[in-house]
Amino acid sequence: MQIDHVVALSDAWQKGAQQLDADTRRVFANDPLNLLAVDGPTNQAKGDGDAATWLPPNKAFRCEYVARQVAVKATYKLWVTQAEHDAIARILTTCPDQLLPAADGAVGSYVQAEAAAEPPAPEPVPVPDPVVVPEPETAPVIVPDPAPAPPPAPTPQPEPEPAPAFYKNCDAVRAAGAAPIYEGQPGYSRKLDRDGDGVGCE
Repeated sequence: MQIDHVVALSDAWQKGAQQLDADTRRVFANDPLNLLAVDGPTNQAKGDGDAATWLPPNKAFRCEYVARQVAVKATYKLWVTQAEHDAIARILTTCPDQLLPAADGAVGSYVQAEAAAEPPAPEPVPVPDPVVVPEPETAPVIVPDPAPAPPPAPTPQPEPEPAPAFYKNCDAVRAAGAAPIYEGQPGYSRKLDRDGDGVGCE
């Protein structure tokens, strides 16, 4: 039995978690809403996959699983790719009454998987008889010269890429104030993550 992150840490890092502060990232990594007990082979098969690349082999569990991913991403304001969005919509269309779980384990709001029903057409409004208005005498229209086009906005300079980080060991990570370090984060390597859970130097 293993503990799986429903939204993988590296997937979250690529989709907005790098903008979270260290305390929020720590809460995210240990949030019960994002943790699920699974068998080892299933966890290994999933890896860092999102809904577009991996779904549970148990089809009866897919709606609940995808709803949980949506709840986690909504809680931490993480984004999804177009392919991931399409996969989520496809799954939830099969279960429009599926509820989103809340962080405290309670049930949240409905997932609106299907498009809302079209509103009924309004009742026709009676049209009054047209009133004939005499046309006014037209005065010549003076067209002003067009205003000069504004100068083009300056092109923003791209921000320089951050220098690659490398840590010799967990002591170096802690000395840099980067512990714990998450998979996908600059400086992360497998040698810093002995238990392979995506969180090094815990």
